[in-house]
Amino acid sequence: MVLLTKKNKGFTIVELLIVIVIIGILATLVIMTFTGIRQKDRNTQRQTDIKAVNGYVESFYAEYGYYPYAGDMQVDAFNKKYMKGLDSKALVDPKQKQDGTETYSTSAVAAGTYQYSYLPLQDDNTACTGTTPSGATDEPTDTGCTKYTLTANLEGPGNKTFVKESN
Repeated sequence: MVLLTKKNKGFTIVELLIVIVIIGILATLVIMTFTGIRQKDRNTQRQTDIKAVNGYVESFYAEYGYYPYAGDMQVDAFNKKYMKGLDSKALVDPKQKQDGTETYSTSAVAAGTYQYSYLPLQDDNTACTGTTPSGATDEPTDTGCTKYTLTANLEGPGNKTFVKESN
């Protein structure tokens, strides 16, 4: 006796839907993990940048007896001579480097914004003012800055702030 059964080749719609759902779940997990890793990497970069700038600013203070005016930090000629090679982009948040808005603030930075802040202060906690030297040969002027705060907002849960202050 000959059995006449037809063998279907292929997948049912239910099997295809299950595979699609599994791939979607795996893709979501990969994206979430990747986003978390990038946030941690940028936060690490922020902390490293702030600590490095802190070292340069403290070195300047040790040599001149005051902290530099905020405007000085954006001038490459000033940084090369007085900050021993500090790149003016060192005060640019990693997220700003990605989107092209490369600035830093000279006042307190609002929570949730990704921008570094360098705020030099006088003894009475008023902001320092100064004049940026016009060239690399000009000597910096004493701004009366006796303390400062470097700030970076961190990404992720809690939106913490990383602060480095004068010693």
